Amino acid sequence: MDKQKKLPNHIAIIMDGNGRWAKQRKKNRIYGHNQAKKSVKECVEYCVEHKIKFLSLFTFSTENWNRPKLEVKALMKLLNTVIKDEINHLIEQNIKIKVIGDISKIPEKTEINLKKAIDKTKNNSGLTLILAINYSGKWDILNATKKILIDKNQIDLKIFNYNIFENYLTTANIPEPELIIRTSGEHRISNFYLWQAAYSELFFTDILWPDFNKKELNNVIFEFQNRERRFGSL
Repeated sequence: MDKQKKLPNHIAIIMDGNGRWAKQRKKNRIYGHNQAKKSVKECVEYCVEHKIKFLSLFTFSTENWNRPKLEVKALMKLLNTVIKDEINHLIEQNIKIKVIGDISKIPEKTEINLKKAIDKTKNNSGLTLILAINYSGKWDILNATKKILIDKNQIDLKIFNYNIFENYLTTANIPEPELIIRTSGEHRISNFYLWQAAYSELFFTDILWPDFNKKELNNVIFEFQNRERRFGSL
């Protein structure tokens, strides 16, 4: 990272590679998910230390329900445990929790604990940690469209524009991510932030998520700082 250059205001991460990481160690996929907690913690700490305002983590996609039931159950249990174990630390670090996605579909116990975490941290003013749970970009756009149809009698189509549409997305009032990172070597965004990623800088690394740490995030940000962002102009 070049301290003289601007840091991204919003970083989004597609955390991929837990299963492959575990397989390399002859362990099951659930072991890989459990070991990934350290990487989450390091990235959150980095953002707090460098006063980055928003960090989005693609935690569980709408497509992840297609995974084996045992793995899905373990992921939900892990999410529940992490929230309960880390809530006091998040409060101490002045971190605000925000969840995007349809969490009405997740186990009730996990949903309750997420809502408690959101409420307990709602007045925090440091890093906003955005957890995308049961989320997909297509769902977000479709959900926004449904809300617009409900409000159609209150909408003036003559002035309807991008900004108004964005107010119906789950990311309303959140700046678009300037940097989207995907670990594990896959080169796609897998239905994440489809609208919001229009001008994001994309960075793909071969490093599997459980091996991603502060040093790797720092290296990515250094590359981000050296890219020329023109937004369609010369």
